[in-house]
Amino acid sequence: MKLAPHLHRIGNDIVAAYLVDLPEGITLVDAGLPGHWHDLQRELDEIGRPLSDVRGLVLTHGDSDHIGFAERLRREAGVPVFIHAADSHRVRTGEKPKTPMGPARLAPTLGFFAYGLRKNALRTHYVHDVVEVADGDVLDLPGAPVVVGMPGHSPGSIAVHIPVADAVFVGDALTTRHVLTGRTGAQPAPFTDAPDDALASLDRLADLPASWVLPGHGAPWQGSPADIAAAVRAAA
Repeated sequence: MKLAPHLHRIGNDIVAAYLVDLPEGITLVDAGLPGHWHDLQRELDEIGRPLSDVRGLVLTHGDSDHIGFAERLRREAGVPVFIHAADSHRVRTGEKPKTPMGPARLAPTLGFFAYGLRKNALRTHYVHDVVEVADGDVLDLPGAPVVVGMPGHSPGSIAVHIPVADAVFVGDALTTRHVLTGRTGAQPAPFTDAPDDALASLDRLADLPASWVLPGHGAPWQGSPADIAAAVRAAA
């Protein structure tokens, strides 16, 4: 789905990944669930771009609902997969600490897991080979993505700022739709390793110039990163 010039979403408000389409090639941010591979193919067909135009995939963190087609893209198309060094082990193995589930309502929780089943969430392949990045790196990919460290949800959580798309991609640094309660609006994301650290990281987000803030779960936010950071803090 096209959101704005250069900017497309793959998936929906339950689980989303993103595509930045530029003349010099395509940068992907996150890889959703394994079944989103077909959504990626459809989006590429709609914009008339071949898979070979994808130059890189940047992961906001290493959780399974963000890495779905990453290994397939790397293996079949030779696309490099970038992730913060602190989440490198997680994305290769799936190992992560157990976090409290927190508040949940039956219908939204069942909807989240049912959607995961439809998108082959039980067939996640971890990523065998990654390119490790660090806070402040500017990647040699279309749009020159800037890595912004956002530890909290996971140690290696990042935001990805792509100025030419007027967008910052935040993964699970926050959410606009809680997958377990169904509550909409800016708020902290569930399944967060270190909630206090995640809130502190919002200071990094607030300084970024962008008109789109794009989470891994929930509706795209049209407004400033500073405004959504304040809204998340208010909801915490």
